[in-house]
Amino acid sequence: MKQNYFYTIFFLLLFSLSIQAQESKESLFTGKNQEQPFENLNIYPNPVGNGRIFITSKTSAEKEIEIFDVLGKRVLQISITTKELNVASLSPGVYIIKIKEGEQRATRKLIIK
Repeated sequence: MKQNYFYTIFFLLLFSLSIQAQESKESLFTGKNQEQPFENLNIYPNPVGNGRIFITSKTSAEKEIEIFDVLGKRVLQISITTKELNVASLSPGVYIIKIKEGEQRATRKLIIK
């Protein structure tokens, strides 16, 4: 069991470093800072147990959501205008969620029970 946690953490760390390297590379070519901090960004509940998460921020603008598994495969891509997102189709595990709202971007860990 401990070995499974080790591999999960290892892949999550590797995936996070890969995303950061890719975003840094993109910012070098475009001259833009790829991630500006969100004001009052909240993602809850995390870990998710009921198949729904709520994403709130200071504004109610449309949010572009991408969710990746620990191997880097995009498993969900959607735009939302409400604060609720249905993730019931995702298997239990650890994911990376990327949120874009206007020029603001955030990357967080998401755990599905």
